[in-house]
Amino acid sequence: VLGGAADRSHVFSAGKPKPEYFDELARRLKAVNQKGIVVDLVLAATPADFIALLPEPEARERFLRFAVGSFAALNVTWEGLGEFEATGGRALLKEIGLTLKKTDPYGHPRSTNARITSAPLLGDGWMTFIIERNLTPGDDETAQIEHQLYPVPFVGLTTAQRLWDATTDGQYPMFEGKDQFEAKTWFDFVSDSRHWELEPYYDVDGGRTLALVGVEYIVYVDHPGPPIEVEVENHGYDVTWLNPLTGESLPQKKKYKGEHFTGQPPDNSHPWVLRISREGKKESMLKSYKFESQPLLMQEIETDAEKLVYQITAPVEDPLTAEKAVHYGVKLTKRSRGTRTMLYLWTGEVVADGEGFRVLGNGAEGELRAPAEIVKNYPAVFVVRVYGLNANGKVYEADKVFQLAK
Repeated sequence: VLGGAADRSHVFSAGKPKPEYFDELARRLKAVNQKGIVVDLVLAATPADFIALLPEPEARERFLRFAVGSFAALNVTWEGLGEFEATGGRALLKEIGLTLKKTDPYGHPRSTNARITSAPLLGDGWMTFIIERNLTPGDDETAQIEHQLYPVPFVGLTTAQRLWDATTDGQYPMFEGKDQFEAKTWFDFVSDSRHWELEPYYDVDGGRTLALVGVEYIVYVDHPGPPIEVEVENHGYDVTWLNPLTGESLPQKKKYKGEHFTGQPPDNSHPWVLRISREGKKESMLKSYKFESQPLLMQEIETDAEKLVYQITAPVEDPLTAEKAVHYGVKLTKRSRGTRTMLYLWTGEVVADGEGFRVLGNGAEGELRAPAEIVKNYPAVFVVRVYGLNANGKVYEADKVFQLAK
């Protein structure tokens, strides 16, 4: 909305919004809405861009009230900044977000973009959903684990190649890319599901799954090979395989009935999507409204040291130096069927300085850097937190405290 440094003269004049700029913006938003498209309004690219135009809190509140008055009647969502991570970004977004929450009579969804995830800001009380980037394989670990930590919707910025990964992470994909055919295949398939109720599901081998238990199970098989095994409630199910590359749908002629589905993709040359569903049940559910079809209970994170299944082995340096790369690692200490696969999310925070945590890395080992942007006063107490997600969907948390030097 406010553009960058080069746009300031077009947007504001003598400290006030230029009517012709905002009239044109409103006209474009209306035109886009008329095409059935919701507009995600990013207020500014960075904290510096926002503050340069509106240095005083009173001026920022006046502008936000003006923006709400101009655009809240349209079909929009609010996205605070293109990136929030610069020093002072959290405090600015809390100010922006609480003002929007107070003044927007329609309660449009509110969040902000981020380099990795906007989850560090959720505790400030203004965000209604989290935005994550899901562009590389490592991003899945952040997405899958955060979905188990925070009871809000997730939007994932992703690509055509990662569309189904983001979906099975429990995200609403925000698609970037040129492969519109694959996006349409995804859209048509997901539109035929109860997508608003599907949650990540872990009683499965051979694929990644979303489910409304007892009604529908969607399994993404990225690397076909061993048979797919899915624990389901004891009903009769329609079974269909989708080729996500061509859009070809291959329904199984014979229904499946039982509690332990086992099946093999039609071939092993490319990914497949499996739908196990009670189509008659889905049709009948569309005839009525329910506030919830299944209870969504957030799990209790295991923090008891005696019950943890891994331990932090690195970093070993103490103190750490801000922005200096150091090795990180965990060691699995208890092996079981549940720990046959483990995902790890590494975060770091200087609690006393109030900038929130940052994602430092994923996986069992790698390199991390303590970001200087979250430190206001040196030396600082730096808390490294490692979340682990096992194959059954259980989340563990281990912490280690370091001194952080400049």
